[in-house]
Amino acid sequence: MLHLAVRMAGHRITALLAVACAVLGGAALITGTGVLAESGFRSQLPAGRLAGAEVVVSTEQSFSSGPDLPIALPERGKVPAGLVDELAQLPGVTAAVGDIGFPAALVDADGRVVPTEDPRTAGHGWSSTKLLVDAKVDGSAPAGTGEVALDSATAATAGVRVGDNVQVVAAGRAPTAYRVTALVDAPDAGILFADPTAARLSGRADGERAGTVDLIALHTKPGTEASVAAAAREKIKDTSKNTNTSTTTPANLIVSTGSERGDIASPGAGAARSLLILLASSLGGIIMLIIGFVMASALAVSIGGQRRDLALMRAVGATPKQIRRLAAGQASIIAAAAVVPGVGLGYLLAGQFRRMLVDRGVIPEVLPLTFSPLPALATVLLLGLAVQVSARSAAWRTSRMPATEAVAESRSEPRTPSKTRARFGLLLIVAATTLSAAPLLSRTVLGATATSMAGIIGAIGLALAGPALVRGIGDAAGRRLRPGVSAPTWLAVSNIRGYALRLSGVVSALAMAVVFVLTYTLAQTTVMSATAQDTRTGTIAQQRLTAPGLGGLPAGTLAAVTKTSGVEAAAPVSDTTVIREYKQFGDPVVESGSAMILTPAASGVLDLGVRDGSLARLKGDTVAVSTEVARSPGSGLGSRITLVLGDGTRVSPKVVAVYDRALGFGPLALSHDLVAGHTTTGLDQSILVRTDGSAAAQQALTALAASRPGLALAPTDTGSGDSLTDAPPEVWINLALIVVLLGYLLLSIANKLVATTAQRQGEIATLRLNGTTPRQILAMMRREAAVIGAAALTTGLLLSAIPLALLGIGFLDRPWPAGPVWLLPAVALTVICTAFITVELPTRQALRTAPAHALSARE
Repeated sequence: MLHLAVRMAGHRITALLAVACAVLGGAALITGTGVLAESGFRSQLPAGRLAGAEVVVSTEQSFSSGPDLPIALPERGKVPAGLVDELAQLPGVTAAVGDIGFPAALVDADGRVVPTEDPRTAGHGWSSTKLLVDAKVDGSAPAGTGEVALDSATAATAGVRVGDNVQVVAAGRAPTAYRVTALVDAPDAGILFADPTAARLSGRADGERAGTVDLIALHTKPGTEASVAAAAREKIKDTSKNTNTSTTTPANLIVSTGSERGDIASPGAGAARSLLILLASSLGGIIMLIIGFVMASALAVSIGGQRRDLALMRAVGATPKQIRRLAAGQASIIAAAAVVPGVGLGYLLAGQFRRMLVDRGVIPEVLPLTFSPLPALATVLLLGLAVQVSARSAAWRTSRMPATEAVAESRSEPRTPSKTRARFGLLLIVAATTLSAAPLLSRTVLGATATSMAGIIGAIGLALAGPALVRGIGDAAGRRLRPGVSAPTWLAVSNIRGYALRLSGVVSALAMAVVFVLTYTLAQTTVMSATAQDTRTGTIAQQRLTAPGLGGLPAGTLAAVTKTSGVEAAAPVSDTTVIREYKQFGDPVVESGSAMILTPAASGVLDLGVRDGSLARLKGDTVAVSTEVARSPGSGLGSRITLVLGDGTRVSPKVVAVYDRALGFGPLALSHDLVAGHTTTGLDQSILVRTDGSAAAQQALTALAASRPGLALAPTDTGSGDSLTDAPPEVWINLALIVVLLGYLLLSIANKLVATTAQRQGEIATLRLNGTTPRQILAMMRREAAVIGAAALTTGLLLSAIPLALLGIGFLDRPWPAGPVWLLPAVALTVICTAFITVELPTRQALRTAPAHALSARE
């Protein structure tokens, strides 16, 4: 049977090339997605500045809930400082270091801030040098409050040497003079103060963070790492119980060794792994749908061209099972040859995608991809299953028919398209239309995602119902033909009526491309436009003041801004990560996302579209929620909801306001008091300023920003937000993915069209022997191509129209989406060109072959 499958494949090269291209592209996409998913689960960050510590004690920097994936916590938690001495007494420990990190930045002689890797945690105590590997120290340790040590890279940038006096902004304080006592040549060394000075600057001497450190690093004797880690776990087991309060529950303490230290060294960077998993999961569904559609279509064309061979085999005694096994074996041979280069291409594709993510700032440079055979194995299994199912399904009808009927039907299509298939296709279209109503119920990114999925499901429904639809169109066109119609037109209409299955397969594939591009692209741009509209409408402040190089705004900045002439209102605005826990239909649900940090003064600079309550009540343990969140059980006004803050602390704030503009401002707004002491820096990230609009007020704010090192003033309205030039990184990433998937889809469609046309050599030869001229045959094929292009565009637009109209109503209060005006003409031109070129070229090739030779080769 295998030998026969190979011999049959040798006579159907064109059709099988379409199958090979479908498998190759599908293997690349599945493998690339698999690499991203595996990297999200298994990739490890480098230990960084913790490389010199064998064991690290810290708060847990991830949140786990049941079967759900862990959620990274980007804010640094707190560890009781008293544990340092206790852990230092453990057997095998040679040194214990309580490390703290706080905002610090060096100001050069010109008053400019010297850039560092992460100014939010650049400040450390001198004892943290024990964590560094092979650190070379030039000078002596800082001892007094006016002394500091610098890492060599920062000192070289600023032109500073040992003994020089410098200005340092530390933990939101005013620039202060320090004498440089040492230069430390080691990566991520930072700006180093005497330990008592570092404790005072970071707020660990008094206040909410008194008596805490960020983490405790342990040096151990060789070979004792495991025993020290086990003893440390026993030591900290009951520590969290002693730090609980009635309103908050801090995160658990954990012990990390080996590769686990990377997440502790860079908790914010560790959150990027969760993003990789999210990207892979969101891509996986649509990629599998498209690959399944393309492969099923390609195999249907390939096996459809062999119906006569299979029918003759049935006539000489082959069983239905043997016929299906033959079809599956032939497809498996082609898939095996194509899957190997496809897998290799997938690994390369994953590397390029990671580079794009890094360039767009979505993931950090230090996060590597994990390459292993697992994605390749998953690809082989998934594609093998898809090929087997598609091939056996394509050969099912021929294998089940009586031998005589199979031979009789091998030269034509069934006269009546399957009613069951048509009904199932219509049911899918109805289901897709129902799904497209999601944006009306949920004005969220998840609701917009339903638009894209509805379009793809509708296109699959079209593929199933297509033969009946095309046959109906052909019959209607045939009844309206005038008696004097030209021969090419009559032939084209006859082919449409007689080969509805063949034509509908091509039309549905091109319609899939139309639907995919329109729904996916316009869903992205519509959400982007609605987000920009929310932000633009809700931001009544004209200016934003930030200090990116300082790790946060210095203390006293808000007071200075408020006193500036022409300023009518000013309020700090920051953001953090928060996790919300609630129950839906009795089952626990966990959602994570970004949340704003606001004060009661926020109502003077922001209009969130408050529906109930007031932002002026954001004091103490309170929170404002969006209308989407308020719909959840127990989340309405006056309720207390369960949240986990960015450092892992569990809180139960009271809902004091419900607002509408969640797209622009996020689902939650936390009270400034609630988050105090639970962020890495403890500083405000920005101040929104509303002025009287006068030039004098603008000049006064500009002068204020210029007089303080590191401050940056920018207008809040930086653009319309409707154009792709204003798109955030995630939109560009999605658009890049759309381009890749569209390229695969169009290549597969082109191969299918070429294979379909090439299989008509016998038909073309017969027409020529009957007196039809090559010019008439070309005209006939061009008319068919025009019908294919027009039908694909029309059905694709119809399938996209309802989802996109509902998307526009749900997000923009109008029945059309937002997006580039050139998209639809570009899609139409691409579809028409694809239809004409892939029909024209194989037809011309067929016309170069003598009719008698073409017929003899077919037989």
